Amino acid sequence: MQGDDRPPSAPKRILIVEDNALNMKLLRDVLQAYGYRTITTGQGGAAVALACDHHPDLILMDLQLPDISGLDAVRQLKDHPRTRAIPVVAVTAFGMIGDERKALAGGCDGYVTKPIMLREFLELVERFVGSAGGLR
Repeated sequence: MQGDDRPPSAPKRILIVEDNALNMKLLRDVLQAYGYRTITTGQGGAAVALACDHHPDLILMDLQLPDISGLDAVRQLKDHPRTRAIPVVAVTAFGMIGDERKALAGGCDGYVTKPIMLREFLELVERFVGSAGGLR
């Protein structure tokens, strides 16, 4: 477990940091349909506090946010002792050559472009946290 007292069979928790309401709904609905619990925010600055409070198993981070950049939020997460071990996956519309390398160099542990392809997205999530756990 990652510093909390959840039993191994508890549903995996995923923090979604996304400012676009439609993208947030899609990510949240898909993850919940597959048995994951979600915590959500549209602000990069709130990500560290939420991650400290909820200690999610994974953070999905939009890179273009209204308050601070997603990469700035990732740096704060990776610099904080309570959140540095939580994997962060960039979920972004930036799909140009070099964008993935920039996200990974900025501290992200994975990268996926929007629009997401459902199967590949779920495989990526499972690669980082395993199956949802708990009951569906």
